[in-house]
Amino acid sequence: MAQAGPIFKTRVPVLAKYEVKEEIGHGGMATVYRAHDPRLARDVAIKVIHPHLRDSPEVAHRFFVEAKAVAKLRHPNIVEVFDVSAQDEQEHYLVVELVRGDTLRKMLQQNGALPPEVAASIGVELLAALSHAHVSGVVHRDIKPENVMIEHMPPPPQPDAGATPAPTSGKNKPPRTTPTDAMGDRVKVKLTDFGIAKLLDAQGVTSTGQVLGSPAHMAPEQIEGGDVDERADVFSMGVLLYECMVGHLPFEGTNPAQVLRRVLEGLYAKAEREKASVGKNWSVILDRALAHDVGDRFPDATSMRDELCSELKRLGVTSPRGEIEAFFDDPKGYGDRHKRQTIEKLCELAGKSRRDGNSLSAAADYNRALAYAPEDRELLRVVTSLQRAEARRRMVRRLAPPIFGAIVIGAAAFGITRFAKDEIRTDIIPSPKPSAHPSATVSAPVAITSATPSAPTTTVAIAPIPTKIAPPKITDRTITFTTVKPSQGVLVAVDGAQVLDAPQPGSKITLDLQPHVLKFACKSNMCVPDEKDIEAGDQNQNLDIVLKIKPATLLIKDSDIGSTYRINEEPELPIAANVSIKIAMESGTMPIHIVKNGDKEHQQKLTLVAGQGAEADFTAP
Repeated sequence: MAQAGPIFKTRVPVLAKYEVKEEIGHGGMATVYRAHDPRLARDVAIKVIHPHLRDSPEVAHRFFVEAKAVAKLRHPNIVEVFDVSAQDEQEHYLVVELVRGDTLRKMLQQNGALPPEVAASIGVELLAALSHAHVSGVVHRDIKPENVMIEHMPPPPQPDAGATPAPTSGKNKPPRTTPTDAMGDRVKVKLTDFGIAKLLDAQGVTSTGQVLGSPAHMAPEQIEGGDVDERADVFSMGVLLYECMVGHLPFEGTNPAQVLRRVLEGLYAKAEREKASVGKNWSVILDRALAHDVGDRFPDATSMRDELCSELKRLGVTSPRGEIEAFFDDPKGYGDRHKRQTIEKLCELAGKSRRDGNSLSAAADYNRALAYAPEDRELLRVVTSLQRAEARRRMVRRLAPPIFGAIVIGAAAFGITRFAKDEIRTDIIPSPKPSAHPSATVSAPVAITSATPSAPTTTVAIAPIPTKIAPPKITDRTITFTTVKPSQGVLVAVDGAQVLDAPQPGSKITLDLQPHVLKFACKSNMCVPDEKDIEAGDQNQNLDIVLKIKPATLLIKDSDIGSTYRINEEPELPIAANVSIKIAMESGTMPIHIVKNGDKEHQQKLTLVAGQGAEADFTAP
């Protein structure tokens, strides 16, 4: 919540319960101070509302809304609220966790654009915080690098070369040099400043009709004063990650009005075009987060986080927090190592895709590798070869219909010629015979006569020249569903009308040549619906139906808020009493065992259902 070092000297408020030390941050609504809590013997950060705003009922309300919003949240990636002033105190303030680090904005100013895998790893941490906040009914609405704090503890000193080797077990393990699953304990990513958050279960000054936030990071519906839900935060995360990966904002202008207009227009340069080393896969993820239409974005923070984790895992990153820690331990050393390892991994993945016949995926990975090593002639040769092969495939697809038509015409001409040759006589020019094809028009054979005084007259037949043969008219096309997930039962609708119930891989539907919209859903409402636009045309298509299963919601009721809980099936999932959490589902149902305080005698068994809520009640003694 705080930056290291004072910004400038100003008045220091006097608070009864806290010893205010120094100013460490300054915003449009409040000033942040480092203070000491003598009762608990700890340093804290205190956000004190500006004196000229203190007497404003609207601003005061917003200030206490922030306290109410954040006080509900308990998550390692969210700055924790410890205390809030009473309504009748002279100063209005919020006491929060003191983060001894810098903002992401300062990190970007110091290091420039981050390696895509580091930016995505930071995104994984922030989206975990947002997922928790959204489940609690809180939408942040002002996600930007200024509201992200990163606390980084430097690695312990390396032992001297001649010293006795350090033990390799317990807390005295030697410092790690490469990101692993065990790394990440020296870095913390925190989301702060819920000052303009909207409570989904309450109406206040941030309700529909109000425009609050930072223009360059606001979703279109937020600018227009429309309904705002968690997908507005997904959009803002797309803006933040774009800036981290590319080095500048996707929507830019010389003044706020220009920025707002460009956000509303939804026009920006794709990340891979602005910076080729970002690559196509990361660029596609950013495009979905930045979709102008709400329905085209990731449906929630968890879905976007899963997509980032999937791509990180594909690239060999198993510990996002470890990746962040390795970068801040040694940015230059990480950059050199990351470049080398990324090129190697991308070439490995591209080679596999190429062997599997997936030229588009291979080209995407090879192109990103080439962006890191443009001087690599062998890599350039491979990319050029792929591009030529793809160009040939496009040409074949484009020329296939006319070539096929030419073959049909040639075959017809050859047949007519043979027929004419068999029937023609040297002294007669036969009449043209009608074509077998109803729409064909064929010229008659032409006889050329030559004669000399010493030679008999001869007639030579020239093959007839076809002038028009219409190819068979195509009136429909076939859509084949190659993959269908989940297997519990998918519904397929064309232009709003259901056409398939529980299709299997290989199921087909027939469409005319007009454009259509295919919509997919699950029978039991356990999946996030999806849709696919089918453009006008006469080509058959293969489609995959892969619907994301909705998470289940779990609430543990208990009057003993000091208790700890664990789900045996999800041991790493943080759980608190009376706070709903979302649990990712791999199928429609999932049995779980909840253990209280590690005591097997105090446990409950529940069956979670995708898209539904479940409660475990530990209030009884």
